[in-house]
This record gives sequence, C-alpha cells and structure tokens, in this order.
Amino acid sequence: MLRWSISFLVIAILAAIFGFGGIAGAAVDIAKILFFVFVSLFVLSLILGNNPSTE
Repeated sequence: MLRWSISFLVIAILAAIFGFGGIAGAAVDIAKILFFVFVSLFVLSLILGNNPSTE
C-alpha cells in the first residue's frame, strides 16, 4: 500500500510539473489517504500482532 501512495505522489508531482492542476490535486489527495491507511494498518499490526511469548 505504501508503494501505491508513493506512485500517486509521483503522478501528482509529474502532473503539477506539466500544468495539470486538477489531476495533481486529486492524486495528492489519494496519496494522503493511502498513506494514512497504511500507517493505521501498520500500527494495528504492531499492537495486535502475534506475540510468541503469549502462546
């Protein structure tokens, strides 16, 4: 999911360079959402992950 976030960020940067403001804004919004979803899932996996000492 982090790769998707980085991909949309790169698309946003390229769109901004070539003057496509609407596409750049949309790509940045998608990248932000995917990044925060990734961070949330990562933190949840750290908290709720398998702990061998509790088995």
